[in-house]
Amino acid sequence: MVDHDATEATRIAIEDTQTWLLQAVVGLNLCPFAKAVVVKDMVRYRVCLSTDPADWLVLLRDELQHLSEADPQVLDTTLLIAPHALPDFLDFNDFLAACDEVLVDLELDGVLQVADFHPRYQFGGTSEDDIDNFTNRTPYPTLHLLREASIDKAVQAYPDASLIFERNIEVLNTLGHAGWAKLGIQARVIA
Repeated sequence: MVDHDATEATRIAIEDTQTWLLQAVVGLNLCPFAKAVVVKDMVRYRVCLSTDPADWLVLLRDELQHLSEADPQVLDTTLLIAPHALPDFLDFNDFLAACDEVLVDLELDGVLQVADFHPRYQFGGTSEDDIDNFTNRTPYPTLHLLREASIDKAVQAYPDASLIFERNIEVLNTLGHAGWAKLGIQARVIA
């Protein structure tokens, strides 16, 4: 039996995340390495509809194993989206230690890494509404699983990788809050 509400919620979460990926990450070139894997359809999207972070960790474990075993020419990266889990950024930030533990437990540290994004992402030393924070803001709490080898290859191809963050801050400051709003990046209500 198919749970149509869960299917619809999953579809919405993926669509909203893809809008963010295309409009902000690729569209604003916030990550110069993203376009190639997006265009080649090498991104896997998985959704955890639970409110319990422990369920998200189960999915994380499964997806880290899946990505590590997948052909890197077919699957380069995975986005784990949890629309109902950890709406508070500080709780989410604390949760990242458990994510690192899963990575180490699977002996995949140095092979894969977990990057984090959140609708209320806030860098230390910034105020909540600072546009700088939007470099890491997504419609829903999201974990991004990346291959270390892909990162190494991308950094070789982009010699000034250390300048990406500074460039992103400049882009967002030029764009401003009104420009960000025009990108249409938002979370829809998911049942």
